[in-house]
Amino acid sequence: MWSKPRGGAISISSVLGNTLGLKPNQLRRIEKLYTRRIPPNQILTAEFARQIAELSHETRRQIGVLIDRKGHIEYVMVGDNRRIELPDLKRIRVATGRFRGLRCVHTHLRGEDLSQDDLTDLALLRLDLMAAIDVDPETALPGLVRAAHLLPMHAGELHQVNSSEAYAFLEPRIPSQLDLDFLALINSLEEEMARNRRASQRAEIRERTILVSVITGPLSDGEESMAELSELATSAGVVVQDKIIQRRQAIDSRTVLGRGKLDELLIRALQLGADMLIFDRELAAAQVKSLSEATDLKIIDRSQLILDIFAQRAQSREGKIQVELAQLKYLLPRLITGQDSAFSRLAGGIGGRGPGETKLEIDRRRVRDRINRLEKEIEAQRQRRQERRKGRTRNGLPIVSIVGYTNAGKSTLLNTLTASDVRTEQRMFATLDPTSRRLRLPREQEVIINDTVGFIRDLPPDLLSAFRATLEEISESSLLIHLVDASNPRFVQQIESVERILRQLQLAEIPTVLALNKADLVDENTIQAVLRQITQEGTRDAVVISATDARSIEPLLEKAGAVLARNLTTRLFHEEDREAEQLSRIA
Repeated sequence: MWSKPRGGAISISSVLGNTLGLKPNQLRRIEKLYTRRIPPNQILTAEFARQIAELSHETRRQIGVLIDRKGHIEYVMVGDNRRIELPDLKRIRVATGRFRGLRCVHTHLRGEDLSQDDLTDLALLRLDLMAAIDVDPETALPGLVRAAHLLPMHAGELHQVNSSEAYAFLEPRIPSQLDLDFLALINSLEEEMARNRRASQRAEIRERTILVSVITGPLSDGEESMAELSELATSAGVVVQDKIIQRRQAIDSRTVLGRGKLDELLIRALQLGADMLIFDRELAAAQVKSLSEATDLKIIDRSQLILDIFAQRAQSREGKIQVELAQLKYLLPRLITGQDSAFSRLAGGIGGRGPGETKLEIDRRRVRDRINRLEKEIEAQRQRRQERRKGRTRNGLPIVSIVGYTNAGKSTLLNTLTASDVRTEQRMFATLDPTSRRLRLPREQEVIINDTVGFIRDLPPDLLSAFRATLEEISESSLLIHLVDASNPRFVQQIESVERILRQLQLAEIPTVLALNKADLVDENTIQAVLRQITQEGTRDAVVISATDARSIEPLLEKAGAVLARNLTTRLFHEEDREAEQLSRIA
């Protein structure tokens, strides 16, 4: 992109856009627009409007300029008779609470209102103002001037707002009657933007996000998934400012969203001052790159969000190692030359592409080396766990593991059963480090009961792999208590997700008791409806409990004891059969 040096000579290349076919005289007169200066407190002058209108009428093309706040013409553009294309300003983020410091003034040959392209450019380029001058087709004189600017908005005010409501439209007037103090208007808008930002900072808002879901199936599926993504974002300490769901025939391979919806998303992000976008799917490296370039915002996908939550929650050394391993495995395929602007900036000086690539290769090698070291540490931990499990096996104590969807109440149940004080919170993945306690069941059976890491739909494969050593603790279980949040409207999908993960871990053959938790949060009719829905196929049996009420847990303990006793009887029966078979062979 070429920028005219002030006070320097003007060349033909200084006029941007569709200059092909212009006469030399017309081009010279258009170039002279660079020499004009508009009073800073005016949008434009009547004389300037007349000059640009005459040129536009004569060439039958839209002509526009970008004017800075001192009134200097920074860019002159020529379009066709329908639209004008603004220069690529790279969408460099300007200072917080400010617009770009440029206003666009251009002509319209058909007397039309500001187009959607005009408004989109206003938002995406963060311009001070967008103004269009009507050109009279008979007299070539300027007609009405139509102008709009962006509205600063508080967080949350843009929820379900139409994109047109993101702008303030000035009353159309002829150039000589434009008496608005332009600088005063811009200063007041920026002061309001700064106040909104300060209010957010006082509220200790760390990061603000818009959640994005693009689906090809039923809208109801997208809404359910979006609700869970919102819970995840809140658990990560992120403020959710807006949510966008788009249903498409196919996912855009480059930007995921369609072009129109992406423009709408960028306008909302600008208005709300969002710091990042969180997508409800795993993004390819090329998609992250395209979205980052288009929005200049941090782009996070669902897997990365879950990994971040795990990183925040990990307390033990083992948990931290597992999370770091998962993060590095997620990062490694994304360390590709040219895919990440953060790495591409490592190239130094002119012709620095080679050194940049070398630095990237060093980074990738370091990541691989670190992954190897962490995997060895996890393997050593796995061996230690096996030794501990052997010790428990020698003591002959059955192991009961509490499994379930994240935030189902597993730690609360453990605390109530064993009078423990394991940390509990009403948020996702509050527990990452498994906890084991001894418990005596009603039938005088003593067991070891485990609290485990919560599951979630589409758990990132790298995370599942990293936590496999921890999840192996479940493999030695004699019984699983599958805890379900009965108050969650998505309980059926959550049950299916947990059962799917258990199958992936080859743990589905372990006897399981289904426990419907949080019965105190729903009425009796709802509980009965949940029971019917769960047991209608005849493959599941459920116990209704409230993990905070010890008396309600008694039926669960009775059922668990009965299952363990039955398993013990079956095991003893098989052992007697094997002993009898061995004796018969000896005889």
